[in-house]
Amino acid sequence: MKLRKLAGSLVLAVSAVSTASVAVAADITGAGATFPYPIYAKWAQAYKQATGHQMNYQSIGSGGGIKQIKAKTVDFGASDMPLKAEDLKQFGLVQFPAIMGGVVPVVNVEGVKPGQLKMTGKVLADIYLGKIKQWNAPEIVAINPGITLPNRAITVVHRADGSGTSFLWTDYLSKVSPAFKSTVGSGTAVKWPAGVGGKGNEGVAANVQRIKGAIGYVEYAYAKKNNIPHTQLQNKNGKFVQPSDASFKAAAAGAQWSKTPGFGVVLTNQAGLNSWPIAGASFILMQQKQSNPAKGKEVLKFFDWAFKNGGAMATELDYVAMPPAVVKQVQVEWKKQIKDGANQAIW
Repeated sequence: MKLRKLAGSLVLAVSAVSTASVAVAADITGAGATFPYPIYAKWAQAYKQATGHQMNYQSIGSGGGIKQIKAKTVDFGASDMPLKAEDLKQFGLVQFPAIMGGVVPVVNVEGVKPGQLKMTGKVLADIYLGKIKQWNAPEIVAINPGITLPNRAITVVHRADGSGTSFLWTDYLSKVSPAFKSTVGSGTAVKWPAGVGGKGNEGVAANVQRIKGAIGYVEYAYAKKNNIPHTQLQNKNGKFVQPSDASFKAAAAGAQWSKTPGFGVVLTNQAGLNSWPIAGASFILMQQKQSNPAKGKEVLKFFDWAFKNGGAMATELDYVAMPPAVVKQVQVEWKKQIKDGANQAIW
């Protein structure tokens, strides 16, 4: 009798261990861009409720995400700066877009309401170059008739970490300002002429809220979540537009995804009457050869679920879901490129 009880206990123990192992195996980890963090967090919560599987994502900046996927310490990395074809090949990586959104200028200026202040690319560039130093400077007053601007110094806030949001911001400013391009240039990490650094979109948002007279740049969801006034921005067609789901979609309307290696389309300063000038996609990076194919497949299952079920959640947070035609192209590449140790497709 005792032997039977003991045997039964061992079966239950082994069963419990096996179940725990399956649950752990299903969990996946990612790290990188802060730009898409709000939507990835929302998707992860809904995915766990729907499937019981966990997706853990660290919002550490695009630079950190690229480093971690190269080092194979996460199941996927995330970056708002697409890697070039030669870099993907060198490090054995696959890249695909997961979500689109917009970067917005945010300000802390007394008396200025969200969406009220107007900015041009040239004025933003000169502010970030340290050439325009006061909120009532003639260049700002000229494009904002009817708004009383204070005689207050401007404090520039920028990212302190390697950042895809900074890449989109500096890529845009480099396109509209030759002076900015030659002095600062574009990249995930640049040498800023002036200002205060903040880590992540969260850090920039917090600094802008804290410092009177500050201006910064964040993904739109952070501006809305933290109730920080954003500005209008003049687009390539000369029209002042507000950031929105519609203006981000307009910027992405002409994107040539299939013609760009690794889907590495940059959506800054796109033509179109209603286009937001600083839009961009956020990209997922995975190892081409999966040392743990089961984990790799779980990553793809998560993003497949998000593509199919996450559109409404993306719209709620003012992101733009990837178009179905692009999703099909992405999944074709999954089958072609992401393999196990025996060179068999995992999807």
